[in-house]
Amino acid sequence: MLEVANLACIRGERLLFKELSFSIRPGELLVVGGANGSGKTSLLRMLCGLLLPAAGEIRWQGRSMGSMRDVYPAAMMYIGHPNGLKDELTGLENLRFATALSGAPASRERIRRALARMGLGERELLPTGWLSQGQKRRTALARLLLSDCSLWILDEPFTALDKAAVELVQSLLEEHLRDDGLVVLTTHQDLEVAAPRLQRLHLAQ
Repeated sequence: MLEVANLACIRGERLLFKELSFSIRPGELLVVGGANGSGKTSLLRMLCGLLLPAAGEIRWQGRSMGSMRDVYPAAMMYIGHPNGLKDELTGLENLRFATALSGAPASRERIRRALARMGLGERELLPTGWLSQGQKRRTALARLLLSDCSLWILDEPFTALDKAAVELVQSLLEEHLRDDGLVVLTTHQDLEVAAPRLQRLHLAQ
C-alpha cells in the first residue's frame, strides 16, 4: 500500500500543491491529471524519492519511505518522460545495463523476449540512436517486462507510441493490476485499462 499524507510541493518560489493526500492498494490504478506546470511530474518524482516534498509524508506498507531506503527502491519501477537510453548502445545493451543497475540483472534471453514482445525483435542489436521515437519509448517500456516490482510509476508512458503500441502497454498495465500490482501514471491520452480499482487525481494550478 502506498500512502501520501498532506504533501506539499514548492518549485522555485511557486507553490504547486499542498495538503495532498491519497492512498492506493494492490490492484489499483491512480491516474494523475492536470495542466502543464501543475506538478504532475514533481509528484511522481517525490513518490520515487528523487525530489523531497516541502511538507508531508510518503509511506510504503505503513512505514515512512525515508526509513525504507533499502526496501522501497526494490519494490518500485519508475519510467520518466525521458527514455533514459544511451544512443550508442543497442536496446539489448541498454536493458542489460538498466537491470544490472537496479540490482536485478536480467539474462540476455529474457531481454530478447521482452524486446520481441514490444515489437522490437528485429531491432534489438541496432544502436537506439537509430530508432524512431516510438521505438525508443517501447525499448524503455520493455523494462516493465523485466521487473518484479509491485509499484509502477510512469510519467506519460504513451508518448510517441502508435495505436498498436498503446494497446500493448495498456494490456501490460492490466496484467500487472490483475496480479495485485499498483500503478501511478500521468497521461494526456484517453486511457482504456480495465483496472480492478481506479482513482483519478487532478492537480489544479
